[in-house]
Amino acid sequence: MKKTAVQSRFLENQDIDEGQKTIAFRFNDVSFAYGSVSVFENISFHVHENEFVALVGANGAGKTTLLKLLLGLEKPQKGSVELFPSTSKKREELIGYVPQYMDFDSSFPISVYDVVKMGTVKGLGKKISKEEKAAIDEALVLSEVSNLAHRPYAALSGGQRRRVLVARALASQPKLIVLDEPTVNMDSESEKRLFETLRKLKGQSTILVVTHDSQFVSSLTDVVLCAGEKDEVGGFRSVVKHTTSPKLSELDLSATGLVRVNHNEIIDDRGCCDHD
Repeated sequence: MKKTAVQSRFLENQDIDEGQKTIAFRFNDVSFAYGSVSVFENISFHVHENEFVALVGANGAGKTTLLKLLLGLEKPQKGSVELFPSTSKKREELIGYVPQYMDFDSSFPISVYDVVKMGTVKGLGKKISKEEKAAIDEALVLSEVSNLAHRPYAALSGGQRRRVLVARALASQPKLIVLDEPTVNMDSESEKRLFETLRKLKGQSTILVVTHDSQFVSSLTDVVLCAGEKDEVGGFRSVVKHTTSPKLSELDLSATGLVRVNHNEIIDDRGCCDHD
């Protein structure tokens, strides 16, 4: 299949030597607390460029805190969070964020195209370049919402809005795409279309999907990060990597398939990228 210009630009971020894995993001001995309530203590893990990552964990396990630390909305009290250490670009230029919902005034007459345009550096109200317009158009195509471009955003279904937010994230041509609970309240057809978009991007950008399902994740997943391992006093302290296995309990009819998270198998990734 011929790749679009956006996909080709994503490919430029890949290593020439596939055997040389580079870091997308890394937590180094990070500790974080809200006041006297500790969330994480001395957590260390990393993700490679162009991996498809599922972040799982029970409610209150710290998934939202991890996202805030990664997005730069919170700072660790100890340790550091590195994002694409091999580049000098600013954090906001590197990340495309897809929230569960976008707060907006439903009476405001904003079109789908303008919502996606907000993903560019210039955003609304400013003249965009030919390159930015091409990136917007291609993001609409990749997310399968180009036919909705001139419709009011408020008139869309929940699933359509979620795909528009994916297009908005892609418009900035980010190196990392973060999706926060993307399938919540989404019908099966919309979920199928969403993961078809992610399938097209797999291996061409780093993708982090936060999911409420701790038992099963998309078969697109390369790495499972599990937040919320409890210590002896019931606090949440760690983030670990788990392996996956095919779903065996029932026939899977979803668009991409599911794999089971093996919570009893932990991957130790220390030392795998010392050269970085």
